[in-house]
Amino acid sequence: MAQTITSLADLKQTGVAPAAAAETAEPKLDKHGRAYATGKRKDAVARVWIKPGKGVISVNGRDIGVYFARPVLRMMINQPFQVAGRTQQFDVMCTVAGGGLSGQAGALRHGISKALTYFEPGLRPALKAAGLLTRDPRVVERKKYGKAKARRSFQFSKR
Repeated sequence: MAQTITSLADLKQTGVAPAAAAETAEPKLDKHGRAYATGKRKDAVARVWIKPGKGVISVNGRDIGVYFARPVLRMMINQPFQVAGRTQQFDVMCTVAGGGLSGQAGALRHGISKALTYFEPGLRPALKAAGLLTRDPRVVERKKYGKAKARRSFQFSKR
């Protein structure tokens, strides 16, 4: 018959290990030794493959400096590597579609973070604490009828 557990002290005496400690996460790699993840932000979607390398990042077949000309966007994309302490250690090949450059950079950052956790599951706590694994849920609000934009009304005129 099963033992009744009424307190934490009883739980310790049973010797049952927590489920998180029992399962050890293994890397999710394809046959080429790459980790794949999908990142999303606003309307942008990024498909990301990472593999060990020299730190080369190519976006839609172009270099990151050509595709994302603004330094702020490149800094955003490199955040997961800096948080994980893995700068210049992984090559990234990705395709991005939809949205604008800012949304695409956010999607790429999200995809790189997820791919890093698939490649090295031990990096997950650091990336999660930095908020890089959370998909930003903010999207553009739809336009309502009778309004100029989503919330803006037409100009009021007394006459």
